Amino acid sequence: MLKSYVISLAVGLLAGVIYGAMQVHSPAPPVIALLGLFGMLVGEQLIPIGRRLLRREPVTLAWFRHECVPKISGTPPPDGKDLP
Repeated sequence: MLKSYVISLAVGLLAGVIYGAMQVHSPAPPVIALLGLFGMLVGEQLIPIGRRLLRREPVTLAWFRHECVPKISGTPPPDGKDLP
């Protein structure tokens, strides 16, 4: 559990360095902050997609809606009736 906090702190520090390099002062303007958070949510889903592609499993829209969209949007996954 402590590892999660350390990683979170390290990523926060990296974000601070990037903000400093872009000369954007924290708190960031809302649009920039929201786009950054959205990018993080979408970026997290690149790993499961990459794993499926490496295993030569199909990345279908139904799979994406069931596995990725709930993690990006925070909504519950669909009932799964459209999955094979």
